[in-house]
Amino acid sequence: MDVEVFKSLQALSPVERQQQKSHLVSDDIPPAAIDSQASHTNQIPVLNDFFFKNCSVNIRKHNRFAPYPLHTHQFFEINYMLRGHAVEKVDGHLVTLSEGDVLLLDIGSQHAIDALGEDDLMINVLFRDRNISIDLINQVQATKSVLYDFLLNRINNKQSSKSYLLFKNHGLATRDIRITLDSLIDEYYQQNEFADTIIKSELTVLIARLVRNYEMPTPVTSPGQKLTIQILDDIRKHYQKLSLDDLAAKYAYNKNYLSNLFRKEVGKTFSDALTEERLLRARELIQSTTKPIGDVCHEVGISNKSFFYHKYADKFGHTPKEDRQIASGKSIIDPL
Repeated sequence: MDVEVFKSLQALSPVERQQQKSHLVSDDIPPAAIDSQASHTNQIPVLNDFFFKNCSVNIRKHNRFAPYPLHTHQFFEINYMLRGHAVEKVDGHLVTLSEGDVLLLDIGSQHAIDALGEDDLMINVLFRDRNISIDLINQVQATKSVLYDFLLNRINNKQSSKSYLLFKNHGLATRDIRITLDSLIDEYYQQNEFADTIIKSELTVLIARLVRNYEMPTPVTSPGQKLTIQILDDIRKHYQKLSLDDLAAKYAYNKNYLSNLFRKEVGKTFSDALTEERLLRARELIQSTTKPIGDVCHEVGISNKSFFYHKYADKFGHTPKEDRQIASGKSIIDPL
């Protein structure tokens, strides 16, 4: 992050000076930013689209020294812990943010924030693209792996769906996310030429990187479910050449037992799940490379081209060639 931008964020604002003395919220949000009718219905303040009158993305430093009361909003919000830590209550759940963590809040989520100290800096990124939601992020990620799909479905069947996602700072593994956020913040505050265009592009890259780095929490499972998840992970890692015989030898179980267990837990046969994983990997190659489709077919472990074409069209609604043509005409934000 640019040094001057960081210094300006670190400096106390007039509102923060008031809050530092009183430890009470001295809100700088104008009445026009609150939807009175929705607030009455929800019985808590509901923030509207006021912040986007002259921009598509609004970035605000969270004011320190006073707890921020429970509220909700009609836009998508990202809380980025630039420095220090924070504690939030989101839809009844306590969420602790440490330096580098990113919290995504869906439209309609309710959250309150404990008072931040002088050494804490939280940056709020607000944007109103209602086509981007937590549910959509889950759906996009589910297309990347049958393992993710299985875990997502199991969690949704067992637990109420969350309206937030927490991305923990894992150092080098999530470095790209922090670099993109820092660049987004720099562009917003420096307001150089073409800033709005760059901000929109950076936001697109940020969402793509968050989707790529999101890790599904593994639910508490029975021994059979744990074994199934291990098999699904094997499919994800070794889809090109994996077979039930390999798995039977690896886990010292009868092949028929594994086959029946897998079908019971996943709702599809091992063969179908393996083919689905191969098709997902093939689609990535078809949409992102110019490799001949026959080479892609063999690379993902399918030797029968007719079978590949038939299954591909059934799953994605287009032939591989059509899919490549469609993908070549899309921008990165289209699938998001």
